[in-house]
Amino acid sequence: MSIDKVGSFGFVAEPFHVDFTGRLTMSVLGNHLLNCAGFHAADRGFGMATLNDYHYTWVLSRLAIELERMPRQYEKFTIQTWVENVYRLFTDRNYAILDEQGNPLGYARSIWAMISMETRKPTDLLSLHGGSIVDYICQDKECPIDRPGKIKVSDEHPVGEYRAQYSDIDINGHVNSIKYIEHILDLFPMEMFKTKQIKRFEMAYSAESYYGDTLSFYRDEVKTDEYDIEVKKNAGDIVCRSKVIFI
Repeated sequence: MSIDKVGSFGFVAEPFHVDFTGRLTMSVLGNHLLNCAGFHAADRGFGMATLNDYHYTWVLSRLAIELERMPRQYEKFTIQTWVENVYRLFTDRNYAILDEQGNPLGYARSIWAMISMETRKPTDLLSLHGGSIVDYICQDKECPIDRPGKIKVSDEHPVGEYRAQYSDIDINGHVNSIKYIEHILDLFPMEMFKTKQIKRFEMAYSAESYYGDTLSFYRDEVKTDEYDIEVKKNAGDIVCRSKVIFI
């Protein structure tokens, strides 16, 4: 395995990053994963700042996280990240979440696209820097979880609604991808989190939403402790889908 292809970043589960059970929240973990992707890409010449000079930016398309357990308050942990594959319009990026002794707490898989900031359409990943992004592909490090799957919700009656506020909006002017995670988990009662933990969490993003948009949440219980969720904006376009599996 080529060490320079794998980024490794240390964290601590700060008190303001954990929930009432003392475990790191899924939204904070998701944010850490996205930050690690940014750090790793920037160190190799493909970070946001470099891309912005060319009027490109990275957009998260899919994310799947599978856990043995969440880091606990004050616990030190490490996130490793690497690029598994690069295609013309998207790239596969994986993660390992490790405890202080290097034992796996969980893994994650993500799919990213590079889009034009002007047209908001995908652009050719192999056209930047002469296609040198392929030099950082690492296929000899294991990520032993399933790839993100297909999520489809049949329920036509929303279980919740939310109007996008100031605190939801990121630097790109739309609802932050991590904010959807928070709003989706808010659909479940406190009692659920007192007795269960999240084993697997998936997000699939398909459209952007903006300040003032009304987000409607639809949920199917696929089987015991497994839920598929769909988010629509203004009773129209699907913004994202999610799968949540508890144990």
